[in-house]
Amino acid sequence: MAITTKKRGGVNQALIVLSGITILVGSILIYLYILRGVFGRFNAAELLPNTKIIKEALYGEKPTIGILYSKYTENMLPVGSTWLNDNVSTWKKFLSNSNFNYDVIADSTIELGMANKYKLLILPGSKSLSDKEIMQLKKYINNGGSVFATSGTASYSNDGKWRGWDFFSEVFGLKFSKEISPSEFTKIHTLRGGLPITANIPAGYPLRVATWDRPMSVEVLDPRTVQASFWYNYRLQDGLTRDQIKKSAGIVYGTYGAGRFVWMGFEISSVIGAQEDYIYFDRLFNNCMNWLSYNPIAFVRDWPANYNAAAVIVPTLSKDINNINNLLRILNSEKVPATFFVDPTQAELNKGVIKPLVRYGEIGSLVDIGYLTSVSDTINKLNDFDTQKDKLSNAKTSLETISGSKVLGCMPYYGIYDQNTIQALIQSKYKYIFTDSLTDRSVPKTIIRGDSLLVSMSKTGRDDYEVIRDFGLTDPNFQFYTYQEDLDRILFEGGLYSLKLHTDYQCKPENIGVVKKVIEDLKRKGFWITTLSQVENWWARRNYVEVRVNKRGDTRISLTISNPGKQIVNDLVIQLDMSEAAKNISLSAEIIGTKIAKYRYDKNAHIIYVYINDLLPDESRTYYFDYFKPST
Repeated sequence: MAITTKKRGGVNQALIVLSGITILVGSILIYLYILRGVFGRFNAAELLPNTKIIKEALYGEKPTIGILYSKYTENMLPVGSTWLNDNVSTWKKFLSNSNFNYDVIADSTIELGMANKYKLLILPGSKSLSDKEIMQLKKYINNGGSVFATSGTASYSNDGKWRGWDFFSEVFGLKFSKEISPSEFTKIHTLRGGLPITANIPAGYPLRVATWDRPMSVEVLDPRTVQASFWYNYRLQDGLTRDQIKKSAGIVYGTYGAGRFVWMGFEISSVIGAQEDYIYFDRLFNNCMNWLSYNPIAFVRDWPANYNAAAVIVPTLSKDINNINNLLRILNSEKVPATFFVDPTQAELNKGVIKPLVRYGEIGSLVDIGYLTSVSDTINKLNDFDTQKDKLSNAKTSLETISGSKVLGCMPYYGIYDQNTIQALIQSKYKYIFTDSLTDRSVPKTIIRGDSLLVSMSKTGRDDYEVIRDFGLTDPNFQFYTYQEDLDRILFEGGLYSLKLHTDYQCKPENIGVVKKVIEDLKRKGFWITTLSQVENWWARRNYVEVRVNKRGDTRISLTISNPGKQIVNDLVIQLDMSEAAKNISLSAEIIGTKIAKYRYDKNAHIIYVYINDLLPDESRTYYFDYFKPST
């Protein structure tokens, strides 16, 4: 009899297959989950390699930028001139330094419509272009291409004959104002703040530009074009400030059809000056390239909350000291503070006037630390370090004793200071210095010495000595209009407006009404009206904040905000230019438990405003903005 045995523990193939499928599906889901965590929203098609990706892997990434070497423009130049070649070489250097790939192209490339393979065309000094080039360039930008142009683009035909400003007017939305004469070897070119292309550049920064190429001034006529700078120098030139700023644009950016453009009225090789000028122009250049390339740009706005500019009222108690009471009544009725500068010797003689001032703001010390006999004087007439320190320290102690409040700021009598002053102020526990000195910006400047810092602020508008004493403007309407011009200029720049007054001029009974009108105008235009110590406190904290932004996938932007400083930062506004339209935006944090920020989306400008509070010392937050494109 045969004995059969039943096999135990046999392999169940169906179970193995089912387990394998489960593991595979689970792996795919985990993979997709990881991808979602990194790149945000995406569709399956984005995961598959396409022809472009395969070609780039095999042959390397092809250039997306074309630099026009315009022979038509070169033919206009004197025989033997290397101007165009030098100009194009400068562009190649800038692009290489920023790791952009490019091709140098000829006029014929554009004429034959072969430039459409480039995402960005650069037209350096391309004054002479053919009718075919103009037609193709219009089509190129209108269909979504970007153009970075300088000087009088297409103002001459290919045979060197004057064509006019039709291309300028139609594509850039500009009206020619004038050429700047080379008789002025250099010209100050003031940059606005708070714009994507001027991100991380101080508002009101005066870029120094050589005039050998005859830079151009233009006026913006079309709302699709944004003025980013101006040539007008209110300190040296005549004319109505607002009107002259409007007519002296030197950098603009905007849209034409589906495309973008940046235009500069000077060649990039014309920028000269100190190292700082080149640093800030390099930032400007890279911001322009990123904007034209549709890359996101983010930066910390200069002022807290939704303010676009700030203002301080700075009365100096000079002669006729009792006139300060005329100002106090206005400050009380308008509920705004001021920073009063007082000479400690005068304070000793007028304690009854000085002590109540702290209810209307704060007191700063007015100190004589010496002077320069003339601008060209090479011998420093300022006091030595020990003398300055004694004067500054004694003034602080005296005023604090009289007023019963902290004195954090100083204004030198003659508006001039040196390195000894900075060190003496820091050692005497001052936080800021306010001067009449001309500075390189309309926003404060942080001066760092070791572990200590001092904030420098300066007069940014004409004061009553100039308006009443020097200009002879006794009519209150003329006084107000002059102040208002400076106020509007600072609003345009996005800086800090200072209304500097004296008790023997603007604070007189017949003039004080103008101050009320100025304050009302500041409120109406959304200025942050505050004291110098509040500006210092804000600026010292804001200046430590760092922002990084990058694109993650096609519909996710990563924004990182860090505070390497030693104090908590509140009321920050981060401006994130998305560079494309978006809908159904959602915000999430990289790390669970991160405080979620509030934000507002401007769908017309494609800008997200992110509001940050309670950013702790050494804290870093990374937020993800996921969105859909309107076409999807």
